[in-house]
Amino acid sequence: MHEMSLMASMLEIIEEQARLDGFHQVTRVTLEIGRLAGVDPEAMRFAFDVGTQDSVAEGAELLIEETEGWARCPACGQEAPVLVFYEPCAACGQMPQEIVAGRTMTILSLDVE
Repeated sequence: MHEMSLMASMLEIIEEQARLDGFHQVTRVTLEIGRLAGVDPEAMRFAFDVGTQDSVAEGAELLIEETEGWARCPACGQEAPVLVFYEPCAACGQMPQEIVAGRTMTILSLDVE
């Protein structure tokens, strides 16, 4: 489950921010996960609960906002939502399309004390 390694990297970012900004407790983390990022939100919740023990984020609430995948067709320029990487263009049927959104995981905000 690669969500554990993603959680470890996310916790490093959170703890570094705590050192820089001088906060001692995170009460909420808002995370944006693209549907094409290959991250299972439920597995990420589990990894968060386990991975934040004995850290500044222990006990914090995790909010996950999922974003759609979007692709642009290089043949006709049409942009449309996609569910998978290799989906033909809905307008002209050409493949492959260029994925333009939905592949990332981003920490959107931290609520801290």
